[in-house]
Amino acid sequence: MDDAPKSALELAMERLKKKDVEQGVSDRVLTDDQKTEIADVRKTYGAKLAQEEILFKSKTQGYVEPESRRTLEENYRRDVERITHDRDRKIEKIRERTD
Repeated sequence: MDDAPKSALELAMERLKKKDVEQGVSDRVLTDDQKTEIADVRKTYGAKLAQEEILFKSKTQGYVEPESRRTLEENYRRDVERITHDRDRKIEKIRERTD
């Protein structure tokens, strides 16, 4: 065992790990298949978010009325939240799986 002093980062990580153990949170190693699936989900949903942004920008170019623009912005935010939520839910399902 090394007797060298620990950095603040190392001490903080030890405290967080201890706290996780106390709360029953466990480290689970993902399989290569799970990592690949998560990467695919992130890639797919990243493309969906980019598509939404492009559509939003193209739609807002023609609107100068504040009310119309506000409605488009609200719809865009709602769509981004929905897509992000779907992505996170799928990733969580993949992580929870035991292969």
